[in-house]
Amino acid sequence: MGPTSLSCCIIARNEGDRIGDVIRAVSGLVDEVVVIDSGSTDNTIVVAEALGARVVHHDWPGYGPQKRYSEDCAAYDWILNLDADEVVTPELYSEIKALMSAGPTLNAYRFRIMNVYPGWNAPRLWADFHNYVRLYDRRVVRFRESPVHDTVDTRDEPVGQLTGTVTHFSSRSFEHIRQKFESYNTLQAKVLKKPSWQLWARLPLEYPLGFLRYYVFRRHFTGGVDGLRVSHIAAEARFKRILKFLAAKRNGRVA
Repeated sequence: MGPTSLSCCIIARNEGDRIGDVIRAVSGLVDEVVVIDSGSTDNTIVVAEALGARVVHHDWPGYGPQKRYSEDCAAYDWILNLDADEVVTPELYSEIKALMSAGPTLNAYRFRIMNVYPGWNAPRLWADFHNYVRLYDRRVVRFRESPVHDTVDTRDEPVGQLTGTVTHFSSRSFEHIRQKFESYNTLQAKVLKKPSWQLWARLPLEYPLGFLRYYVFRRHFTGGVDGLRVSHIAAEARFKRILKFLAAKRNGRVA
């Protein structure tokens, strides 16, 4: 039995400055790269196609549905699912290469996605990360339908843990970090289920607890001044999120 074929699925919109690094990092590892583009107005499509990717247009339906659409477009059942700002490290490359060559023994594997500050080339000391399932057999597990939460539903399947990591260049600038929080908060406000009294009770503590959460427990104190900036932006966004939730409840829409 030969190596297991692997598709790399990437969702993108206006990622021409970053998607090239993502595709180049998996060259020789995957058997195809499929980019699902939701209406880029920059050179995303040109860059992706120049590097051999197959680009498919699909209007944006939300995170989960777009990820599921990318799964449907893949030629192979085993999928390495990446965002357009996530670069596979050489260590993870070698690990996945060996796994696909030998044949996976499980149907899903997770690996750490390490966040990088704007302007930095690598994660800081003790950088925060997400540990997500992104390598899997679509015949057994799939992304959830949620428009907000893009996670794989593994049900009762055992999940393997890979030791290699992905470097996550999630934000182009600190203002971009602020904008991403705003956009995500708007999506969350549309599906919020908590009663108003709980939101009012949380409001006075949301900023200080949010700052503590990011600066101490997510270890942004190792990032110097940039760590302070990120912690403030995150805590401020959490406070504004409560205000947005309350406005949405009061008006019956997102304010």
